[in-house]
Amino acid sequence: MEFLVKLAEGFIGMFQEGGNTFVGLVTGIIPLLIALITFVNALIHLIGEERINRLAEKSTKNIILRYSLFPVLSVFFLTNPMAYTFGKFLPEKQKPAFYDSAVSFVHPITGLFPHANPAELFVYMGIAAGITELGLSLGPLAVRYFLVGVLVILIRGIVTERITIYMMNKREKQMANQQ
Repeated sequence: MEFLVKLAEGFIGMFQEGGNTFVGLVTGIIPLLIALITFVNALIHLIGEERINRLAEKSTKNIILRYSLFPVLSVFFLTNPMAYTFGKFLPEKQKPAFYDSAVSFVHPITGLFPHANPAELFVYMGIAAGITELGLSLGPLAVRYFLVGVLVILIRGIVTERITIYMMNKREKQMANQQ
């Protein structure tokens, strides 16, 4: 009998915890995202989507800037997960690579700019705890984490773009052969 009671309590406890998580989302990140989305859309509307598109096009013509500076700015200014919306200003063939770069940068930025991804700050803080236990400064760690992150997102962006273009060309050839 005691087993059934514990099983029932555990079962309902799982749903209670899910409800607590849901309430946390409704009162935490969802209003923040709605406010950010509204702000960004209003800003784009005020500036003009054509101007934003031209600026994004100019700043992303260079493959190095496209997968280094562009994702860094998007993560810094819009934070995770809103940063991925910058991809809407890119051509389809570059969107997967931009997303790969931006999503790969949400961790390395936290050492210098924790506002960008506070939910994942625990990863950096876990590493930082070991460094501080050794009596070392966190500044060099944060800078190295950031710089290595930029290098990694650049490599990932270039590789993902090449793979995407290859796959798109392959699909186009298959579609042409079917007709």
